[in-house]
Amino acid sequence: MSRQRRNFSAKFKSDLVIELLKGEKDLNSLATENNIQPNLLRNWKKEFLNNASSVFDDKREENLKDKLAEERKEKAEYAKKV
Repeated sequence: MSRQRRNFSAKFKSDLVIELLKGEKDLNSLATENNIQPNLLRNWKKEFLNNASSVFDDKREENLKDKLAEERKEKAEYAKKV
């Protein structure tokens, strides 16, 4: 009988990583308390830290502004044709 793969929510992962980063508990004890492998928690921490800068990234807003400007331009060109 094979084991079913467990899926963890982003909130669960981030909560554990933040608790780990606070330093109140070590990696092994936190993993044991939550019934996960320490290596899994280590990977989550690495991913969390590697992607932390995206919180301050303005690219999504810039892309939306560019798209809006392009749509306005297309609308104006269409209005001229009609």
